[in-house]
Amino acid sequence: MSLQVELEQHRNVLIVRLRGELDHHTADIVRFKMEDAILRGRVDHVVLSLKELHFMDSSGLGVVLGRYKLIKSRGGKMVVCDTQSSVRRLFELSGLFKILSFYDTERSAVASLEVVS
Repeated sequence: MSLQVELEQHRNVLIVRLRGELDHHTADIVRFKMEDAILRGRVDHVVLSLKELHFMDSSGLGVVLGRYKLIKSRGGKMVVCDTQSSVRRLFELSGLFKILSFYDTERSAVASLEVVS
């Protein structure tokens, strides 16, 4: 299975929707697309929507952690939403759930950043 990356900017929030599998084969694509959008646009915050992400490995966790550090260094926040149970479990095992906030829906994730829909 492959990976599809959909980026949408809503005011100063970059919404990243991932579909498929985020692994060592697809990690560089996600890394490049997210960094490009963050550095080119006026992005203060990132919402990572994982509703249709069926698999993630340690390479995917590295991508998430790296973009978290980038957005945090710019004074912003990254939040995660719509995680499937297997992906959420990976976040829990890695300890990332301690630094990232999780939301049930994309709408609640965006609202948590105090950006009007």
